[in-house]
Amino acid sequence: MSTWAIRLVAVALLLAASAGGARAAWVWQANAYKAQLSKQADEYGLERERAAAVALEQLAQEQDARRALEARLQAQAQTHWKEMEDAQQTQARLRDRLATSDLRLSVLVDVGALAGSGCDGGVRDAAGTGGVVHGAVRAQLDRAHAQRIVAITDEGDRGLIALQACQAYVREVTQ
Repeated sequence: MSTWAIRLVAVALLLAASAGGARAAWVWQANAYKAQLSKQADEYGLERERAAAVALEQLAQEQDARRALEARLQAQAQTHWKEMEDAQQTQARLRDRLATSDLRLSVLVDVGALAGSGCDGGVRDAAGTGGVVHGAVRAQLDRAHAQRIVAITDEGDRGLIALQACQAYVREVTQ
């Protein structure tokens, strides 16, 4: 064989060896990158799992807090309705007592204003037989007027109870 042929064969073997080495380096590098990407994907997956677990924990805590708030609001609503029923029963009993003349409403009369108007000349009635101390002068109200006054106070009481319930609701919700 000629030297050219030997050189050509040597160059061919050298090229084949370098191509094989390049191929081996390429495969090795690809495997290394695959392993690195696999490790990175596993770490990312674990990180996402931890983040999901934390999010689920927070969600559970918020749901528990919401359930507790709803329970407190339910208890307040029951208290509110109990107070409202009690006030209505009290007002109904008061109206019944007024209707049956079991109870009479009276108001204090300002004697000084009456004395200035010339109504009784500033002289008070004599003390009753039960004692010698002059009591406050009172005037009894007509039954219809008394019932209207009781109806007005009933509405006021219900309004105050509703206002207290609203304030308690706002305090609970804003905590």
